[in-house]
Amino acid sequence: MNTFKEEYHKKLCIEQPDFLKQYISLPILQRLGGVSLLCGTDWTPLFHNHFKYSRLDHSIGTALITWNFTHDKKQTIASLLHDVSTPAFSHVSDFKNGDALTQSSTEDINAMMIDEDKELQKFLLKDGIKSSEVNDYHIYPICDNDMPGLSADRLEYMYPSGAALDNVWSIEDTVENYSHIKVLKNEKGLPELGFDNLNACLKYTMKFIDISLILQHNEDKVAMQLMADILSEAEKEGLASEKDFYQLSEKQLIDRFEYFKNSKPDSNFSKLFRTFRGMTEIIRSDHPVENAYCINLKVKQRYVNPLVETPDGCKRISTINTEAKKYIEEFLAYNDSKYGCVEYL
Repeated sequence: MNTFKEEYHKKLCIEQPDFLKQYISLPILQRLGGVSLLCGTDWTPLFHNHFKYSRLDHSIGTALITWNFTHDKKQTIASLLHDVSTPAFSHVSDFKNGDALTQSSTEDINAMMIDEDKELQKFLLKDGIKSSEVNDYHIYPICDNDMPGLSADRLEYMYPSGAALDNVWSIEDTVENYSHIKVLKNEKGLPELGFDNLNACLKYTMKFIDISLILQHNEDKVAMQLMADILSEAEKEGLASEKDFYQLSEKQLIDRFEYFKNSKPDSNFSKLFRTFRGMTEIIRSDHPVENAYCINLKVKQRYVNPLVETPDGCKRISTINTEAKKYIEEFLAYNDSKYGCVEYL
């Protein structure tokens, strides 16, 4: 499974463009190599992730998908840059900012970071590309679109997330499924990634929702909010600043936190961090549990209802397949226990 990333990226785009290499080498992108796609769950035994996949890996993968289906340099670079404002532990900062429901609180500075990066701007100038043409990938529907549509970003992150979190995608299954992706036109007449085969579309839809369900479980909510509170406590203790979350890797922060935990074991920070690093199970409850860290949260529901090509034109799979319709409806109606708790360690 450690080879998933290497094989996966090769299959996303057989003819990978040379211009990507120079952009990938930039510090603004290389920093993302120390940021996990799976939002810090790599650092707690509550999860058993099979391999690490970084935001840099995700950014490269999204760019490769975009190039594969558009051969458009601007769209490809926009896809590559779409996550440059992601801090350490990814969406944990959204939880820290009280934005568990949309998980978009750090996106506002993405364009600013692109516009202000001098090295990046030199490359763009040399390529005759305006910053405004790559600093917001939302303007390109193949790169990104509204849920439940399928975009390069949404398509990319669920293959490695499913492989890492729950082994639901093998490299063989991923390659076969990806071979059925093509550019279709949606209800608005806009280009959108979809499937040329109903069975492939159904398989992707169900596996996507299987992984999305993990993100609705209280285990994930506890891990995310607990790390968010740890980051807040780290700021209070002077251990780290908001700037550090954009300059240090997750490993560097974890090492710093471990040292502080061992030197000041009685602090509130140490209690929270010790719990995060040692927890192996949670308690589901209708009420808060004594001597435990408890959360009661609604979080973003990530799901897809992809287009599929039929003899009668492109259709959303839920409109032509009852199994997909039921799967989506059950996911949207799902609720875990009111509280998720973990005993302090």
